[in-house]
Amino acid sequence: MPRYTRKPLVSSIPLWMRDDRPRRQGMDRWKGPHSQIISATPGLEEYRQIHLAESNPGLWPAIDGVETAAPTDRRIDGVAEVTMKSLLSPLLGREQTKLAHLDEVNLFRRTVLYAGPPYSARWYDVGTGERPGARALVYLRRRASVGTGAFRKVVTDRLVPALARAAALKELRTQMFMQWRRGLWDSPNVAHDNPVESRFHASLILGFTDADALRAFFAGSAVAEVSSRLPAFASAVHAYEVEETLTFVEHGRALTSAHS
Repeated sequence: MPRYTRKPLVSSIPLWMRDDRPRRQGMDRWKGPHSQIISATPGLEEYRQIHLAESNPGLWPAIDGVETAAPTDRRIDGVAEVTMKSLLSPLLGREQTKLAHLDEVNLFRRTVLYAGPPYSARWYDVGTGERPGARALVYLRRRASVGTGAFRKVVTDRLVPALARAAALKELRTQMFMQWRRGLWDSPNVAHDNPVESRFHASLILGFTDADALRAFFAGSAVAEVSSRLPAFASAVHAYEVEETLTFVEHGRALTSAHS
């Protein structure tokens, strides 16, 4: 396994654009005025927006007993990935977070925040420093019969190494989620419904040289082998194709222009 860095606190916020106006209008506002609000938040190490392709039937091959295609109403449009400098950083950004809450109604119809236990997010040292030409975002739902500790162990000790060995990844990040709580992100006039059967417990971001490498990976034998083992611990695996990843804050500094 490649070496990795544990991050103090990382949160991921899946987002659904308003459906009473053009999707592109909301996506543009997200990476425009809304990004400026978030980027001004004190205490951030990194802030990225993961824009997902509008047509996203699911990259993961079908598996008996495991949901691999997101239901239409739960298929997300993007994810805000926020990495804090320290465990106390959220206290520094409360005023800016209020502004973000107030702006959400202008572009989102639903937002759901997943937060991980301290120092559970891992950024792996893969690739040679070049930026990925294509990415996939993978969400995992724990099978109800599997305990939280056992699930996290099998993801980090078995699933991630198997995927890392299977391809020359340009990026690999993992997050484990704590029990979801609506109160962590309860912006006004925006839906935050997240029923038990729709919740996720871990996520992976996989970066590839290009789209051809991404598709070859999901069609390959390694993913097929992993798929044969997934039903034992996961009830759903949703693999989204990423259209664009934009970084607005990097190494604790807000960028004058976002990069992919």
